[in-house]
Amino acid sequence: MKREMRNYKRKLSDETAAEILENGLYGVLSTADENAVPYGVPLSYAAVGDAIYFHCAREGHKLDNIAANSNVCFTVVDGVETLAEKFSTKYRSVIAFGKIRFAQNDAEKMKGIEAIMMKYSSDYAEAGKKYIEKDFEKFNILVMDIADMSAKGRTE
Repeated sequence: MKREMRNYKRKLSDETAAEILENGLYGVLSTADENAVPYGVPLSYAAVGDAIYFHCAREGHKLDNIAANSNVCFTVVDGVETLAEKFSTKYRSVIAFGKIRFAQNDAEKMKGIEAIMMKYSSDYAEAGKKYIEKDFEKFNILVMDIADMSAKGRTE
């Protein structure tokens, strides 16, 4: 379902949306429980194609919410700068909507783990691969399949 952006003057291109998502350091994953009570949690992640991968614990509030409702959104903001004299803020942001699930098999799980490792620790790829091999069974990977995404910002 395509969502309409209220302020089209701030709309950024699809290419910019993908760039913000790919290069952001963290984002906020928003879920809702069975009573539609929202919950947002900041997470590290890796975006690959039309999916976002998250490493997570084996239990917790986020996972309880996902079990009750797999619809989520994920928000990343970068380039934040206060424009005090304009009573505003310079920023770029992307918001992605979709469904989230556990990695379906070992190959998808490995794809997510490696993407996260390469994003945050690419200078230590060899040691990271050994770490992944040693503790592969301990990793828990969530996959958000992106259904819709848009970006906006104030760049001046």
